[in-house]
Amino acid sequence: MRDPQFWKEDGLVPKLLSPASLLWRAGACIRTKTTTPRHPGCPVFCVGNFTVGGAGKTPTAVTLFDLLTAMGRNPHFVSRGYGGSITGPHRVDPSRDTASQVGDEPLLLAQHGPAWISRERFLGAEMARDAGADAIILDDGLQNPSIIKDCSFAVIDSNYGIGNGRVMPAGPMREPLISGLAKVRAIILIGDATPSFITNLPASVPVLRAHIAPVNGTDFAGKKVMAFAGIGRPQKFYDTLASVGAEIVATQDFDDHHAFNADELSALQIKSAGLGAQLVTTQKDLMRLPSGSRSGINSLDIRLAFDAPDQLAQIVKTVLADG
Repeated sequence: MRDPQFWKEDGLVPKLLSPASLLWRAGACIRTKTTTPRHPGCPVFCVGNFTVGGAGKTPTAVTLFDLLTAMGRNPHFVSRGYGGSITGPHRVDPSRDTASQVGDEPLLLAQHGPAWISRERFLGAEMARDAGADAIILDDGLQNPSIIKDCSFAVIDSNYGIGNGRVMPAGPMREPLISGLAKVRAIILIGDATPSFITNLPASVPVLRAHIAPVNGTDFAGKKVMAFAGIGRPQKFYDTLASVGAEIVATQDFDDHHAFNADELSALQIKSAGLGAQLVTTQKDLMRLPSGSRSGINSLDIRLAFDAPDQLAQIVKTVLADG
């Protein structure tokens, strides 16, 4: 699914859909009031966002994992496992599990550290704790009321911001901005732009600036590439690829979390060969490719770089000290 254009504008369609947004909000409210949140007994750091779609949560979670590890902690990732068939709790094994079983994001996270999937987040956190975790990184759980968080970060794509600011389906918001802000310790703003809502934030919500840094960009500099992606906002990937000096001769968009098949990949390989270009995709998409069809397909690997990394470190240290 692609974000509809009207999510970026506050025109007629969003206004007509506003009553449906009230139903969405009512459902979320009922869920919160009927759920008793529990704490797993070790610090829980939540990486989420206010909107649907890609914002940069996965590289943020990895950065947080590296930071906690450097501080002597044994963090584990806990994710819902969106797109996977296993309900969990289940510890992800990147050598055996597939994206169709556990989801692409948990599979990618498991390449960095211990990762669990669980439809019931608290049960996943509990299992992680019992397996030795002394810190939990909750992937995309900001709106999940079942688990008590010690610190929540909202990750925002600076170019997209919060769209038209309306709640689904009238806009991309998962909840009203005011309720989302009440949940977070800080906003992590990825990119160079400054969305208008940022200038009106309360002083109690700091904004940590960060940007996407390609890890293997030199592999594609000056080379012809055909890029394809099945993520929420593929243009971000294409822009990053272009920024390292790749000559993008063609692109192909797929739906977010698209399950690729061998025929699709064969068609991509034939087209790229005809263009004299190498096939490049994202790290997440690579997780979803059939293992027997990955030959000749590379990924642009990325990491998150904070403009002032000490800000994040100080927040984490404070949370650990309080816990």
